[in-house]
Amino acid sequence: MANTSSRTLRLLSLLQTHRYWPGEELAQRLEVSIRTLRRDIDRLRELGYPVEASRGVDGGYQLAPGAALPPLVLDDEEAVALAVALQTSAHGAVTGIAESSVRALAKVVQVMPARLRARVEAVRAVTLSPVWSGSGPEVDSEALVTVAQACRDTERLEFGYTAASGQRTERQVEPLRLVRLGRRWYLVAYDLTRHDWRSFRLDRLSGPHRTGARFRPRELPAEDPVAFVRAGLGNAAVGYTVSAVVSAPEDVVRQQIGRWSTVTAVDQSSCRLEMGADSLEWPAMALGSLGVEFQVLGPPEMITYLREWSVRFDRATQPHHG
Repeated sequence: MANTSSRTLRLLSLLQTHRYWPGEELAQRLEVSIRTLRRDIDRLRELGYPVEASRGVDGGYQLAPGAALPPLVLDDEEAVALAVALQTSAHGAVTGIAESSVRALAKVVQVMPARLRARVEAVRAVTLSPVWSGSGPEVDSEALVTVAQACRDTERLEFGYTAASGQRTERQVEPLRLVRLGRRWYLVAYDLTRHDWRSFRLDRLSGPHRTGARFRPRELPAEDPVAFVRAGLGNAAVGYTVSAVVSAPEDVVRQQIGRWSTVTAVDQSSCRLEMGADSLEWPAMALGSLGVEFQVLGPPEMITYLREWSVRFDRATQPHHG
């Protein structure tokens, strides 16, 4: 019984990972026969999970949107609260939370009935979240979910894209991964029109929709999607390149803000940091979040900016009279 229960949970996890699984492949992943797989699918259906099956040579299974949420998981109020919280977290600045929130949001939306989706949107529309001044452009959570699901399901994606020059083009891509760097989201994908890999800023992307056409993932010409995006940003023109010496070990700084910067050891207790940005707000917040001493080497605009901050903060700590 324990083995059967564990296998059922594993099956549910696999169905949530990809939109569609061929029966043979799913059985091989679970190391069971097709007959046992059918019994496990029936067990999930009895628990309320809407698993659809297609017959034929290429027959398989997929987890479909249901008429109700699966029982003993979330009630309606909890589901709405969870989806709204995930949407908020997807736009947050807490390291590691935004990416996880998008993945979780994609799973929740997949099985959420239409009536609950409408409630989520209504709550989101009348809710204001505090944002940092100078933070990145807002990305629509529905677009994030659409792109995340296309990446997960290896399904071709179409959208309109506006370049930095203002030129708008229609794109069809094979999406690989979503990457969040600094205050922005990027999609790493193979551009079928230009026959090359590209990274797309999600705030410049409009009307994304999945085509239903699946593809076999290509090999990315980089160590990983994050490295690919960072390399592209390094070749692009940026407003500022901030350089500083930080009084903390390289591994500590790399762990905290290394995803958005280049960190090089100076000695065991300090390192040099370089960060490209189109505004000074984010580098200032990143350096301040380290909680250690640092010295800015350049550019001059960054030094002036921090001096202005220092004067403003100093005034804020003075006794107020009157």
